[in-house]
This record gives sequence, C-alpha cells and structure tokens, in this order.
Amino acid sequence: MHLHHAFVRSPRRAHLGVALALVVAFAACGSDDDDSAADTTGGVAVDATAADGTAGSAADSAAFPVTIEHKYGETTIEAPPERVVSVGFADQDPVLALGIVPVGIRDWYGDQPFATWPWATPALGDAEPTVLPSTELNFEQIRSLDPDLIVGVSSGMTEEEYATLSAIAPTLPQSAEYIDYGVPWQEATRVIGEATGRLADAEALIADVEGQLQSAADAHPEWDGLEAAVGYVLSETEIGAYASADPRPRLMAALGFVTPAEFDELAGDLFYSSFSFEEMGRLDRDVLVWISGDPAINDQIRANPLREQLAAVTGGREIFLDQLQAGAFSFSSSLSIPYLLETFVPQLESAADGDPSTEVPVGA
Repeated sequence: MHLHHAFVRSPRRAHLGVALALVVAFAACGSDDDDSAADTTGGVAVDATAADGTAGSAADSAAFPVTIEHKYGETTIEAPPERVVSVGFADQDPVLALGIVPVGIRDWYGDQPFATWPWATPALGDAEPTVLPSTELNFEQIRSLDPDLIVGVSSGMTEEEYATLSAIAPTLPQSAEYIDYGVPWQEATRVIGEATGRLADAEALIADVEGQLQSAADAHPEWDGLEAAVGYVLSETEIGAYASADPRPRLMAALGFVTPAEFDELAGDLFYSSFSFEEMGRLDRDVLVWISGDPAINDQIRANPLREQLAAVTGGREIFLDQLQAGAFSFSSSLSIPYLLETFVPQLESAADGDPSTEVPVGA
C-alpha cells in the first residue's frame, strides 16, 4: 500500500495515516519487510564518477575532524567516512551525487530498485546497498551495517531517535533553521559535502544546478511573480497545497513563481496545508501543478465537478505530473532537478503562455 504524503511517525502528523491508498505526494511508502535486502557492496562505501558528471573525487582528509551544528546540538566526524548509511527519505541523492554509494539507503516510495530513482542510478553503478524500510527506523539493522556516518537531513528524526543513532555512529540530522522536511536542497548538499570531506564538490554541484534553474528563469521572464499552487490529494475528501518552505515551492520560486501567503498561513509550522475538496478554489492560481503522479488519483481530480469551475482549468493553466516527474520534484536534489527540468519547463511554458487553447503536455 502506498503512502504518498507526509511522514506520519510524529503525533502531530498522525491524522495523515488515514486513507493511505489515496494520499499523494511527499511521502514514505513501500514494504515493511525490506529488512531482508542483501548488502552486496562488500561493506565498503564506493567512490563513483558517474557518466552524468556527478562528483567522484576523494574526500579531503585535511578537512577532518569536522564538527557540524544541527537542531540537536553538534556532531563531530573524526575521519573521512567509509560506510555511510542514509536514513533520510531523500538523502541518498546528495550522497550519491557526491560520489559516495551508501551501504544502506532508506526507502521512500515508488518501489525503485535499491530505493534509487532513475536520475541517480548512474551514480549507484553496480552497487546493491541494503534497503532500509520506509517505516520506523530499524536500529538493529542500521547497527548491523557498521556505519561510520549516518545521514538523516531529510529524515525528520526525533531527538530520541538521534540519541539512539548517535550511539551507533556520528549522526547528521537537519539544521534547526528549517522546518522538518524543509531543508533546501542546496543546504542538504552542502552539509553532507562538509560531513564527507567533499565540500568543494558540493559547492560545484550547487552552482551548476542553480545555474540551470537561473537559465530557465531568465528565458521566461513572464513567469516572474506568477502565483503557483502545488497541489495534492490527501484522501477522498481532502486536498492541499505545499507551503513555501517545502522543497517543491522552493523550486518553483527559483523559476520565478510565488507561493500564495494563504498556503503558509494554513500550514503554520508544517510544510503543507490541507482542506476539503469543497475548498478547491484555494488552488485556483496562475499555474496549478498536481503532483500525484498516479493516474487513478488524477482521474479522481478530473472527475470532481468543482475542478471545472477553476480559472486555472478553463484557462489551460493546469499541469499533471507523471510518477517520475512527481518523484523528481519531491526529491528536489542536484540529481533530480536537471532530470525534472527537461519535461517540466515545456509544461510550464504551455500552462503560462496566456493561451487557453495551448495543450499542456502530460508527463514526460
């Protein structure tokens, strides 16, 4: 059963566990029985130079020991890590982009081989890391991988979980500067680069992808200041939109779009807002992006009679992402963003051209 939205382990998000088969977008899904996945990497983290140009240089030994501050204090890493375990839902991307193949990767959703999506598979190479379940952290499984660094920037780990993980190996949670699951991809890349002795590689990756985003924005000055809603379906009766602190609206902002303040007010200290289908009008903006990636969910959206009343629909300003696009959008990493832009930019061009007759491509 798929769970496509928020991480539901904390009490304040327990309500998101309802109607799991219908929940869409930023989530953890997969089998609870992934513990049996084999670790065939031979117990060694692999430096990889991928064909797509991801970083592959060795760690800078002179950078160690390195101490990194975070929401639960600080973590000191004494030497270049050789056995990295990624417990964040999206941290495998920046780790792989920096030329490191983790010995363990936590699953998120999508049933991808070794919890690695197509944009990151070149960096994975032939390695077969252990897949950690998307549900509760399995501390004994993590301990069995003998890690010397545990990366959990996108994990939403609690202080108790941090204490348990830190007893296994140096552990890297997110900065206190951001809401849970709201760390910008640049910051995630940078802090993981610092922790692994590859900060120069991290900065190069950031500069390259920021350049691609800026080029897309510069080529479309008409996008500047347009309001964008990134919407999802939570259940048969509930929908929502992501707040500006979420990685997806952050990506839209890099392209010139603006997240309505209303969504931030509704979200409070969370990365998303939710409301009933009857309030679908809240999503009626200059551009409306549906991030379900599931044809059945998209059919549910299209079948709702209130949708036909949206100016975004009658004006041809609605975009439906396919599964890979939705995944790339949700990961919002230095690997997934270039992958997404290839198909998403043409969709945005069609949706924001001011011509209702222009057909917006669906998916890739």
